[in-house]
Amino acid sequence: MKIDSLNWQILKCLQENARMTNTDIGRRVGVSSPAVAERIKKMEDAEIIQSYRTIISPFAAGYQLKAIITLRAFMGMLKPFLEKVKTYDEVVNCYRITGNENIVMEVVLKNQSHLEKFIDQLIVYGETKTQIVLSHTVNHNAIKPLK
Repeated sequence: MKIDSLNWQILKCLQENARMTNTDIGRRVGVSSPAVAERIKKMEDAEIIQSYRTIISPFAAGYQLKAIITLRAFMGMLKPFLEKVKTYDEVVNCYRITGNENIVMEVVLKNQSHLEKFIDQLIVYGETKTQIVLSHTVNHNAIKPLK
């Protein structure tokens, strides 16, 4: 499915506020509410729109640490890790990457002791490197049209 100019305008609205009504989107982009609904449905069916989510502040939810952890998997341990990582409640995002490490994870933790225990679970799969997140510089930036 091609993302035309009107679809990009609709996507911009939804990325700003996924709870915006079709009527409000229609007013902003100059089409009817049913036309917006039809376009959104087509983009959902084409998996251009993959989901609608609520973003929760980990700090407001009681977590004290956010960290980025990379893992360089031991020989034969990457596939088992790729299954195991799905079971960790601490992992917010996990990416398989190129370079010296195989995996980069964004994790949230209660405290330093929790971080230590979590790393202890990871080191059976490979060598880890951990960076503590101090602040966000770009947070959930919108996807924009290719130029």
